[in-house]
Amino acid sequence: MGLLSGLMGLTSDVDVEQVRAELGPIMIDGEEIVLAFMVVRDILVFTDLRLIIVDKQGVTGRKRTIQSIPYRAITTFSIETAGTFDTDSEMTIWMSGQPPLHRELSRRSNIAGIQKALAEGVLGRR
Repeated sequence: MGLLSGLMGLTSDVDVEQVRAELGPIMIDGEEIVLAFMVVRDILVFTDLRLIIVDKQGVTGRKRTIQSIPYRAITTFSIETAGTFDTDSEMTIWMSGQPPLHRELSRRSNIAGIQKALAEGVLGRR
């Protein structure tokens, strides 16, 4: 991820093995990571069962809030792709009983992969 993208809070692909090592203790036996993206220090992880959001806090990032969203709780999602002059794409997820989750994604993000992971999770094809 470039410095400018990192400072702007845009996302990029993350090494799945690195994420698996970090989240191993909270993963369910047999749960597979499909996609992972980083927003500065935070991580969005799409597994075959849920969406995991790791919000790293503080100067060192050792303090973390981990939000687990089962796909069945997602009611709607939208992805806005980057236009000619835009530097980013946007993802919004609406969940039952929760405010919308909004994240900006870099132009290089795997937009089709994100849409597919969400659609397969929400439609119960996992």
